[in-house]
Amino acid sequence: MSETQVSIPKPSATVVALRDGAAGSEVLLVQRAKRDGSEGIWVFPGGKVEESDGAIDHADEAKVLDVVRRTGVRETEEEAGLSLNPDGLGLIARWITPPIAPRRFDTWFFAASVEHDAKIRVDGGEICDHRWMRPGEALRARVTGEIDLAPPTLVTIHWLAEYNTVDATLAGLVRPSVPKIEPNICPNDDGACILYPGDAGYETSDPNAVGSRNRLWNRQGVLEYEKRS
Repeated sequence: MSETQVSIPKPSATVVALRDGAAGSEVLLVQRAKRDGSEGIWVFPGGKVEESDGAIDHADEAKVLDVVRRTGVRETEEEAGLSLNPDGLGLIARWITPPIAPRRFDTWFFAASVEHDAKIRVDGGEICDHRWMRPGEALRARVTGEIDLAPPTLVTIHWLAEYNTVDATLAGLVRPSVPKIEPNICPNDDGACILYPGDAGYETSDPNAVGSRNRLWNRQGVLEYEKRS
């Protein structure tokens, strides 16, 4: 794809709904409906900004946040039947789809605390199932092939796994503003090494650079997250 063909990322929102369980905090995952006969991927509720959510003014980040928060609330209601207060959505990340992708999104990730007895109702169309899972449980289920996770979802769950309670998770991850995460994909013989900001090789596209690690290895379709100072 040439530089002139790079698509503009569409603003969107994702909501990481969290609740405290008997064995620790749990995260809500919803399963997208099957496509082309294959099992649907598991994701957090979310979707792109619609006109009803408001107009995006990229020159005013505060207004953008207001719009994407409304998007997150609407999408969570539509996909999971959860009614959330926009003020209860805390910003944790902003993922930008790489330029090589034919469809690109500028996705603001929010975290929200949910009551343990909150009822989930999937729409039965775009979303076919849901599960509350402890982060560590979700990571193990991905390794065994029980669930399939996209890279941003997988990395976010790794972040969640560092905390035991919802309060600790929100205190550790929520920020008033966050840097953009635009993956730097470096192909190799096995697949690819996907570098994220903070990795020693991110700026130079060099997976062999000495230093910190914040990356996702894709080895023949098997994903493995690596992060260290």
